[in-house]
Amino acid sequence: MILDLRSIKGQRERVRRTFPGDTLSQGGGDQYRVVDTATLDLDIRKDGGKYRVVGRLEATLELGCCRCLESLPLVVGVDVDLLFLPVSDNTGEGDFQIEESDLGTAFYRDDQIDLAQLIHEQFQLALPMKPLCRDDCRGLCPVCGGNRNTTTCQCVERWEDPRLAVLKSLKSE
Repeated sequence: MILDLRSIKGQRERVRRTFPGDTLSQGGGDQYRVVDTATLDLDIRKDGGKYRVVGRLEATLELGCCRCLESLPLVVGVDVDLLFLPVSDNTGEGDFQIEESDLGTAFYRDDQIDLAQLIHEQFQLALPMKPLCRDDCRGLCPVCGGNRNTTTCQCVERWEDPRLAVLKSLKSE
């Protein structure tokens, strides 16, 4: 999933690629899984050693609800607008203040852009902080582990702070 920048003839080229989901889910770890395919549609403009990459990434991701752990689909459509610079321009020496315009800057090495890394980064930015299967998700029972959305358990959720046990014994005397 490497885009060879040497293959770009002229100043502008359109790149459209479709990636199977199983090849992309590895970068997401346990956070997401690409359900079917991911489509990347890019317009690449060359300006010397710089490449402006503008386009769209679309896929359906499968996430786990943060409360009940049930899987939920998330349709992702991300607009991509990045300026790729050669990695040699980034020496990493000294202090450097990042401006807002620098947030759209990425780096390439050996005239190649790793599209898998680009897709993974865009997916990470598109994920919600707390994915929920629904707004009123009740989560899991802390006692039996049952899904409160589908079952009603008879567990008693009575938690007492063990540090206050001494005070409770004074009250009973």
